[in-house]
Amino acid sequence: MALTPSFMVELGFQAPDFSLPDVFSGTEKTMEDVAGSKGVLVMFICNHCPYVVHIEEALVALGKEFHGTDLGIIAISANDVTDYPQDGPELMAQKRYGFPYLYDATQKVAKAYNAECTPDFFLFDADLKCVYRGQFDDSRPGNGKPVTGNDLRSAMTALPKGLPVSDDQKPSVGCNIKWRES
Repeated sequence: MALTPSFMVELGFQAPDFSLPDVFSGTEKTMEDVAGSKGVLVMFICNHCPYVVHIEEALVALGKEFHGTDLGIIAISANDVTDYPQDGPELMAQKRYGFPYLYDATQKVAKAYNAECTPDFFLFDADLKCVYRGQFDDSRPGNGKPVTGNDLRSAMTALPKGLPVSDDQKPSVGCNIKWRES
């Protein structure tokens, strides 16, 4: 496992559109399908990364907390399933996050977002401009800090209220996305 920081895209970065299969419903989802009227959280995760597993329960709680609000939430897995079959759609479908979990088989969407690691978080406003990119919180496997989601949650709470999102944002860290060899 290579510890990889997220690439901090410029604030204001326009969210790329996509059409990816949701492993829960079996239907294709686009940005229009998942974005809420106030914005959308796009996160890159996978099944096996210990950094994602470390916050998995908190991701479920976050999904419940923001379900039915003006913010949409989706997760995307882009890992190469040839070498990492545990990240394939069949096993992804066993998760119960409460928000769509999309599979990026071509890895084109992950590249369009400049995603580097799992977990990697991007919060976009109603105009699909990036207002937050960074960590969930300061907790990491083994560091003893509690999983709170405070960094991301504060941005997600401020955005729909029209409050400013702090630009004091720290990169996420986790396992590198498992890119297919060309």
